[in-house]
Amino acid sequence: MDIVQIINDIDAFVWGPPMIVLLLGSHVYLTVRTRFVQRKLPTAIRLSVTKDPDAPGDISQFGALCTALSATIGTGNIVGVATAILAGGPGAVLWMWLTGVFGIATKYAETFAAVKYRVRDHKGSMLGGAMYAWRRGFEKSGRTPWWAALGAGAFALFATVASFGIGSAVQSSSMTGIILSNAPGIPAWAIGLAIVIMVSVVIFGGVKVISRVCEKLVPFMAIAYAWGCIVIIGMNWEHVWPAICLIFECAFTPKAAFGGAVGLGLMMALQFGCARGLFSNESGMGSAPIVASAASTRNPARQALVSMTGTFWDTVVICALTGIVLVSTMVANPGIMEGGTIAEGADLTSAAFASIPHIGTPILVISMILFAYSTILGWSYYGNRCATYLFGKRAARPYQVLYVVVAFLGAVGVGDVVWTVSDITNALMAVPNIVVVLLLSGMIARETRHYVWEGNLDEADSAPIPVVEGK
Repeated sequence: MDIVQIINDIDAFVWGPPMIVLLLGSHVYLTVRTRFVQRKLPTAIRLSVTKDPDAPGDISQFGALCTALSATIGTGNIVGVATAILAGGPGAVLWMWLTGVFGIATKYAETFAAVKYRVRDHKGSMLGGAMYAWRRGFEKSGRTPWWAALGAGAFALFATVASFGIGSAVQSSSMTGIILSNAPGIPAWAIGLAIVIMVSVVIFGGVKVISRVCEKLVPFMAIAYAWGCIVIIGMNWEHVWPAICLIFECAFTPKAAFGGAVGLGLMMALQFGCARGLFSNESGMGSAPIVASAASTRNPARQALVSMTGTFWDTVVICALTGIVLVSTMVANPGIMEGGTIAEGADLTSAAFASIPHIGTPILVISMILFAYSTILGWSYYGNRCATYLFGKRAARPYQVLYVVVAFLGAVGVGDVVWTVSDITNALMAVPNIVVVLLLSGMIARETRHYVWEGNLDEADSAPIPVVEGK
């Protein structure tokens, strides 16, 4: 059998119904265990722009949030939503949105565990993530059980591999494709070299430089893209309510839309909506808690609340805006699916933004380039920390060099198989992360009750943060 077909079959399996049930089920379960922590979103948003200068940590809470959002808000928020609509119908938008609503609790829980069990390295910098939650969460008498060490190693390994794919090669390939579609005369190697330079000047500076860049970049790119969406919604205003009705109708009934071109039934809407939503906001994957562990915060609950706003902005706001834009555009132009011009998600999104005279297409192009670039920055930190966990502090620099080399290879073209392999490792890293969060859910629920629901958010966590010497 063809090796590419085997990889595609593995991808279809790991992102199939079992993974959706695991992640979506965990979202609902953790929502219940945390007493619907989503109710604290106003407090969480306020904390995200509040500094906690006297607390231990390397970067601000807002810096950690922006760095996580830089890796989370990506082309999946633009093209991924369109892909879900084409494959699962307009109803996929609602299931994507609901996945984000419940995923807020999972983002809270995984961040709480990561910050609770973070450590310091030999230089005093904070380290955290699912690997340290595994090692410290089940430690007894200074020893970590073999199965916990295995869970930690599995997560770090899968995250490291995923960072090269979804974080580096795939994003640089997307940037090159976008640029060449609008300026076909530019050599791919020149674009790759420019990407290498832009990435290198940031990631070699460490988490503080990455967070400072992301603090400025993420709000700008998100607001610019949201503004474009709002303009299109305004232009399609009379079609917005019919579009919303169609989204709800297709989410709960097996209804085909737009002449049968999209919408293949209730289960397809559910599957593609949930899968794209889970992939978009990364709740349950364990990526964002890695950088959240570096934040200056006086207790785990404060940073967990800040981090959960990332899922809110990513899926509940940006993906929802994209979904309404695309469906309202399709309602306003019912013949858009005819003639075979709309074959992929990118085609549908391009058609929607092209409806804004003169500036629509540039807004989309710039947004997609910035989204891809910021994702490269954010994932570089994730992979760096996981590689350091696996191979020691000496692995940091070689990892960064290899990361930018892979970014160059992605720009000049390394094949679609890279996307598929990284897709698989994304799913695989989610499994040990979700398992450790569920195993620690009792502790998370107990301490959430103390900090969040009993009004002790300003209380400092007095537990010492251990120092690890590394290899």
